[in-house]
Amino acid sequence: ARRSLASPVVSGVLCPCGSPHGSAVESGSGGGGGGGNGGSSGRSLCEASEQDRRLRTLFQKLDVNRDGALCIHDLAVGLGRLGLHRTELDLRKIVKAGDKDLDGQLDFEEFVHYLQDHEKKLRLVFKSLDKKNDGRIDAQEIVQSLRDLGVKISEQQAEKILKSMDKNGTMTIDWNEWRDYHLLHPVENIPEIILYWKHSTIFDVGENLTVPDEFTVEERQTGMWWRHLVAGGGAGAVSRTCTAPLDRLKVLMQVHASRSNNMCIIGGFTQMIREGGPRSLWRGNGINVLKIAPESAIKFMAYEQIKRFIGTDQEMLRIHERLLAGSLAGAIAQSSIYPMEVLKTRMALRKTGQYSGMLDCAKNILAKEGMAAFYKGYIPNMLGIIPYAGIDLAVYETLKNTWLQRYAVNSADPGVFVLLACGTISSTCGQLASYPLALVRTRMQAQASVEGAPEVTMRGLFKHILKTEGAFGLYRGLAPNFMKVIPAVSISYVVYENLKMTLGVDSR
Repeated sequence: ARRSLASPVVSGVLCPCGSPHGSAVESGSGGGGGGGNGGSSGRSLCEASEQDRRLRTLFQKLDVNRDGALCIHDLAVGLGRLGLHRTELDLRKIVKAGDKDLDGQLDFEEFVHYLQDHEKKLRLVFKSLDKKNDGRIDAQEIVQSLRDLGVKISEQQAEKILKSMDKNGTMTIDWNEWRDYHLLHPVENIPEIILYWKHSTIFDVGENLTVPDEFTVEERQTGMWWRHLVAGGGAGAVSRTCTAPLDRLKVLMQVHASRSNNMCIIGGFTQMIREGGPRSLWRGNGINVLKIAPESAIKFMAYEQIKRFIGTDQEMLRIHERLLAGSLAGAIAQSSIYPMEVLKTRMALRKTGQYSGMLDCAKNILAKEGMAAFYKGYIPNMLGIIPYAGIDLAVYETLKNTWLQRYAVNSADPGVFVLLACGTISSTCGQLASYPLALVRTRMQAQASVEGAPEVTMRGLFKHILKTEGAFGLYRGLAPNFMKVIPAVSISYVVYENLKMTLGVDSR
């Protein structure tokens, strides 16, 4: 078994009394008891001079060419001399993570900042592995933690992992040993953090364009993945039904509102009720709920196949890989169920007595307009997937990382309120970015239902709206759309959690 790779210089960079330069991370459970004011003043004295000297000593040892900055070559040679052998990919990740001015190297301040941020992430992982909360990690805790993440190893394998980090032969790892071993090793996509931050399964705001969730090996093998999908589908059905009146109003405003016909929210609801009674508020909701199951199933299967095609050997994909796989899976799922999207728009716009039901509506469209009518607005719909999914994912990851860096001290668990807030903000930003394309799609879907209406193209419709209504015309119906986001997210979360318990899915 490999012994600890941390040299005495690296081990001494962070003194046992605390973190570099007063980091918010506190010392581990086993690192000292009630030191009181004396301990804290001793720590501050140590950090003021000794910590700075230790960090500068390490920086100078790594700065091989003495130019005051660490490049990949410096790190490779310097760490090699200290007994820390890293791959070129690892070194690139270290430089990329700490390089704030994007000059391809780390100056002293960037190096210290990287160590502080990195130590905080390591503290979170250490806390999550330390099941007994005694400030030490043993073989059983490693086995249990990895099993929770879907990785099954034997106790003998866990002991090998321990031996590679254990410097004093106790077969347990304390915080100092854990930190010293991983200090200059990049850790990204920490599984424990990822599992707390499940995103797209929970949130349903009516537009199913989000990037699918990752499932662990254990979740796939035990069938938990389909229970998550069923719970998410059920939550989406309840959420969409509760917010259906606002969704129908949005469609009506997208299609009929203009400068000459300025439809307001109260006026729109009054008009719908006067025309068809209170039940008319839910027109189009049936097909909107029905399409959840096939769309979610197709998207999940396509996502898994695309992951294999990408050929990544990582259990958890990186952000750009998730965006690529998620966007392609979304495009495949949307292509498969797109006729249902057209039906949903036509059913929402129908007048009382126009159709007897969904099948009658489909027969009428097929007889009068042909098969091509079921793919009206297909191109703007496909183009809307990338800005929606990309911005939703980017904003969510940014908010997640901001919270982890500023507020996650003892746990990576953000709590319900933070999750809901991040999900709501990211979904809203995604919708805002793709909304003009969604409006053009809806108008193209509805266009053929208007008697004698000329054939329109996406480009022609954009030009017409901008010419007659200005840029504001591309955001008709935005108010009811945003009004439904918070109730939709809240309802889907509550229903999702309850369905998970009913289906026997463990909450993390």
